[in-house]
Amino acid sequence: MENDLLQNISKLHTTKLGAVRIQQNLSLNTTDVVQWCRESIMNPDTQISRRGKNWYAILDHNEITVNASSYTIITAHKIK
Repeated sequence: MENDLLQNISKLHTTKLGAVRIQQNLSLNTTDVVQWCRESIMNPDTQISRRGKNWYAILDHNEITVNASSYTIITAHKIK
C-alpha cells in the first residue's frame, strides 16, 4: 500500500540533535541515521500508520516517528 510517507521518502531528514538522539536510542553503529531510517521505512515488513500530525513506522521492535508535513524524523526508539 503506497502512502504519502513512501511517496516522499526522498524528503526525509532530521536535525543534528535528532540524529544523535536516534543513534543513541536505537544503539546504531552508522553515521548516516537518515539513510538507515529511510531503508527501514521502505522495508516491505514495516508497519506504517499516521496518527495526527505524525507518521509512525514500526519494524523489528523499533518505532520511527516522522512529522507528516515536513518529513522530519522526530525520534526513534525501541518498543519494549
